[in-house]
Amino acid sequence: MKTAKSSLLLLPLLGLALLAGCNKTEEPAKPKVASESASYLEKIKARDKLIVGVFTDKPPFGFVNEAGRYVGFDTDIGRQFAKDLLGDENKVEFIAVEPASRIPFLQSDKVDLILANMTVTPERKEAVEFTNPNLKVAVQALVPQGSAVKNLDDLATRTTIVTTGTTADIWLTKNHPDWKLLKFEKNSESLQALANGRGDAYAQDNLVLFSWAKQNPGYRVLSQTLGAEAPIAPAVKKGNIELRDWVNAELAKLGEDKYLLKLYDQYVRKELSDDTKPESVIVEGGKWQG
Repeated sequence: MKTAKSSLLLLPLLGLALLAGCNKTEEPAKPKVASESASYLEKIKARDKLIVGVFTDKPPFGFVNEAGRYVGFDTDIGRQFAKDLLGDENKVEFIAVEPASRIPFLQSDKVDLILANMTVTPERKEAVEFTNPNLKVAVQALVPQGSAVKNLDDLATRTTIVTTGTTADIWLTKNHPDWKLLKFEKNSESLQALANGRGDAYAQDNLVLFSWAKQNPGYRVLSQTLGAEAPIAPAVKKGNIELRDWVNAELAKLGEDKYLLKLYDQYVRKELSDDTKPESVIVEGGKWQG
């Protein structure tokens, strides 16, 4: 009887336990969080998003189309990176940058990577980690077709427009401190200033100038260059060797499929003269021959 009585006493307790188990609310799955010691790539994977700084006013490399979508040579590379790292090209967040904000955005961790036509210079190499290059460029000057300016020396007594933080701005400030420079924050503002006659010439990467001159008849690019041809490369925060090396490996892998040539055909070829050779613009596989 004692055993039976004990069993009867246990039944309500068992029922309460089962009821409590049935009513227990399942906790939602917690998002992946990388530990403090996790690698940078693991942190990106835990976030499930690659954050890339791009231009929005520098076609054909980075711009916003009629539908409001970020597109261009550099922008598509960012999507490809997201696809290969996170399995989905849409797992990328684009942050609009200006030439002067590219390095600060890396230093303040606002972006993981800069894909915004940044020319490799000794000064910039002190501030960021450049990957292997994807483009090559020289700086030249754009003038109205009827301008009396025939060569760079003619600009010594005139006003040259530059975009703040660009290679042209840095080079002219260092090599021609006596020249009068009119500076703007955006590439589009600089080009509009030239169109409005606020300066005599606009100094910028020649790929941008060739493209704009083709789309806007009435301008010509001076044949002389400001300094030597130089590589353009993606950039990551100083010391982020892991992400730099991943990008280098990614560029090498994409080079096997001539990926940059495909982007060149899609975005760049129509912007340049028919006799322009792709290898004079793109650096496939990151293999710079400078």
